[in-house]
Amino acid sequence: MTTQAAPDGALPQAEFPHLRVLSQYVKELSFQNAMGAVATQAYDIQPTIDMGVEVKSRPLGENGEAFEVDLCINVQARRGEAPLFAVNLVYSGAFQFVNVRSDDTEPLIWIECPRLLFPFSRQILAEITREGGYPPLLINPIDFTPLYMNELRAREQRQDVPLGQQSTG
Repeated sequence: MTTQAAPDGALPQAEFPHLRVLSQYVKELSFQNAMGAVATQAYDIQPTIDMGVEVKSRPLGENGEAFEVDLCINVQARRGEAPLFAVNLVYSGAFQFVNVRSDDTEPLIWIECPRLLFPFSRQILAEITREGGYPPLLINPIDFTPLYMNELRAREQRQDVPLGQQSTG
């Protein structure tokens, strides 16, 4: 394949497959602070943090070039049996795929899009827990590839579900 270079020597961007972030936003956020008044007291017992991560997507428009992707993170913190706080965050983005083969779209949706949303989600979680009177909750980076592979295996077991109607968790 021969490609014409632009006058400055660069190849036209339209030739290359790429992903555009059209927008990103907090879709849903809740923070329940069960122990707010005593959150600053010193404890010998570290809290137990349970976290769940889910990715959801849905097509935007008719042409299949754009998708809304939701990164859903829920966190439950306990000290012994006592609940400390619960955070539920849905951080979303609208993404457009330009010159991307249809076979490559799904991995982009389930791996690359949440990877791009994650740092912003992480920052929101840190800020909301700090504002709730706790040390900032700093979660480690997430590798979305194993989550996607688990989703593919689950889909095989349930005889496949069309793209845009499944979730990874």
